[in-house]
Amino acid sequence: MKSILSVHNLDLSIPNRKLFSNLSFEIPQGSLTCITGENGVGKTTLVKHLLQDLANNYTVHTVFNVKRDEVQYVPQLRNIDDEYPLCIKDFVAFGLKKRNFFWNRKPLNEKLEQILTETKLTRIKDQPLGKASGGEKQRAYLAQALCADPKLLILDEATASLDTTNKHELLQMLREVMQQHGLTILFITHDPELIEQYADYELHLEDQTGVLLEKGAKK
Repeated sequence: MKSILSVHNLDLSIPNRKLFSNLSFEIPQGSLTCITGENGVGKTTLVKHLLQDLANNYTVHTVFNVKRDEVQYVPQLRNIDDEYPLCIKDFVAFGLKKRNFFWNRKPLNEKLEQILTETKLTRIKDQPLGKASGGEKQRAYLAQALCADPKLLILDEATASLDTTNKHELLQMLREVMQQHGLTILFITHDPELIEQYADYELHLEDQTGVLLEKGAKK
């Protein structure tokens, strides 16, 4: 089993509290792995610490088998004002690399249109993002991340503000784009139904440690 991320003997603390002691795990490449645990256990803090290690090229406890620009982090859905001026297509396009060079505008536009199709945003691409529903906004954040050609995509509570229908639509979409883009996905969530139905693995964090459980989601 080839790993995209390996963590070995990591200790992690916040002021007045130790979160993890001697934490070790490996994330299999090409998998959808859910990171779970009670509120306050340190899921988001752990992910941000690992990304900081990657940015600083610190490999004592953390080894990423990808480059920094091949990792995209999508935080929890942020409030976007109803008057937010950009349309969905322009918002998604912020994720494109080298978008300012005139000689590659056509292939970049083709790539953008393809990702809008994959994330089911084509029909509403010219609408203001501020007027979009919660599910549409979350898909726009996903599409923006996909434009950067990641190999590892990390989503933090991406379904927290969505209803049941939109939760399942988003996870089904994630399974599809995994195959289309050769992605590995880390997904922080509390939702046991989504974990059982869509996860290949679950990294459960508890009592200052973690265990990786194979779930075997249907492809």
